[in-house]
Amino acid sequence: MIDSYEFGVIIINGMRYTNDVIVFPERVIDGWWRREGHRLCIEDFKEILRREPKPEVLVVGTGYYGLVKVSPEVENALKSHGIELLAQPTREACRTFDKLLKSKRQVAGAFHLTC
Repeated sequence: MIDSYEFGVIIINGMRYTNDVIVFPERVIDGWWRREGHRLCIEDFKEILRREPKPEVLVVGTGYYGLVKVSPEVENALKSHGIELLAQPTREACRTFDKLLKSKRQVAGAFHLTC
């Protein structure tokens, strides 16, 4: 599903995105907005938490240099919804997302493309 990623650009199913994205197996939400930019809060994941069925795994791309931080509030909230969190620098997170998708797991991704 993710064709490539470079600083500031991700290509998913042949479509080029230059804004942060949330990715589900069947669609992409372009322009993922976060309340605090580089510190993730639970409200940043409302699209994922509203989804039915909920993903088993959420892969978070923390940026090219891994500067985005996931708050303990997010980790606890996801866990309470039965969602495993994997937070990795975005290049690695893209590979993880595709691997999980190929293994037929219910997966969602949220990718910060810069920093």
